[in-house]
Amino acid sequence: MMWRRACAVVVAGTVISGIGGVSGIAGTVIAQPVPPPTTSAPFTTPNTDSCPFTSLPAPAVDLSEVPAPGTTVPAPVPVPDEPVGGDRLGGCGVVLPAGAPPLPADIAASGWVVADAETGEVLAAKDPHGRYRPASTIKMLLALVALDTLNLDTVVTATAEDANAEGSAVGLGKGGTYTNRQLMQGLVMASGNDAAHALARQLGGDDAAVKKMNALALELGALDTRTATPSGLDGPGMSSSPYDLAVIFHAALQNPTFAELIHTETVQFPGFPKDPTIPDDQDRPGFTLANDNQLLYNYDGALGGKTGFTDDARHTYVGAAERNGRTLLVTLMGGEAQPIRPWEQAARLLDYGFGLSSTMTVGTLTDTSTDRSQPKVTAATTPGAPAAVSAAGTSPDAGFSSTARTAVAVGGTVVILGLILGAIVMSRRRRN
Repeated sequence: MMWRRACAVVVAGTVISGIGGVSGIAGTVIAQPVPPPTTSAPFTTPNTDSCPFTSLPAPAVDLSEVPAPGTTVPAPVPVPDEPVGGDRLGGCGVVLPAGAPPLPADIAASGWVVADAETGEVLAAKDPHGRYRPASTIKMLLALVALDTLNLDTVVTATAEDANAEGSAVGLGKGGTYTNRQLMQGLVMASGNDAAHALARQLGGDDAAVKKMNALALELGALDTRTATPSGLDGPGMSSSPYDLAVIFHAALQNPTFAELIHTETVQFPGFPKDPTIPDDQDRPGFTLANDNQLLYNYDGALGGKTGFTDDARHTYVGAAERNGRTLLVTLMGGEAQPIRPWEQAARLLDYGFGLSSTMTVGTLTDTSTDRSQPKVTAATTPGAPAAVSAAGTSPDAGFSSTARTAVAVGGTVVILGLILGAIVMSRRRRN
């Protein structure tokens, strides 16, 4: 596009204007420099081969991570001695299985993971343990804590603080009444920070909710993760990774209520009463709440997911889909909405994953060298409330682990019998 500007000069006290030049005295045209056309370089995927985010995300672009007076920024989350999930996942660049085809074009995310949602096998990745800000995808942790703690049928009255929560909102209003199920719908479907505040308030407040979320992350083996806010708004020390989001999402998919929430396209959501302190205020009617995840509407077999964005985190995303009896999940972090939207990038990575053989893997979502291979979310039953769902009890990994434990027990028995027989034989030899 050619760039031109209107300009003006003063000649002998008279303002004479023109476009691209100035008419001077006696019709003389005084040439004015025309700036060159403004162009921008084509977007390229960030190169992470040098491991720039091993311990910390990129520097913040705003003041969101400035600590409150009297507090300090926490130290970075420790980097494990060995890569969680397998040695190959310690790589910072693109990690592909042997014989894999080239990656699809237009993947703008700085880091991502594609994994089998049933077996936990990681099929491909880029900077899987790089530290990035999760934005609203961290609401998955809040959802799991809330589902494990709160009665979904409990009715909650929204406060002004809930309604005025910073950032994205589902539309809670002061004095409005909502069940916890509806708050969960607002949290997951619309990424409502107001719903996050109302749920965190029941968990003891923001600080208490954050502690519970971080404890769950540790329990699941998400060792790159530190939550700073319940909603995903950036804060001092906020950190996660594409691998950790995959671990968390993998656990969340095993919770039938969470799986239902992310798969719901629309639902009726309550309004709220007028504020008597505001002159001429009116009651707000209920409305139809639509899921903000476009993958759900546009990708065959989509199961749902979670979107996220802040100025510091940029775009983050998790999504899952089922095809021909196989379920895959994808996570993206440090992304941009170019050259295509994050959900479209996720769709391309899902297509790529479905095109790979189930034997083509680069790691696993569970660190099998430790007890973290058995994620446990303790089920807590409250009086009058249904039993909370245990991620471990419903996880495919849990079923697999049960089988594995049986095999180990049988194998162990055989080994012990072998040792006893061997000892008897040796004893007999010594006697002879």
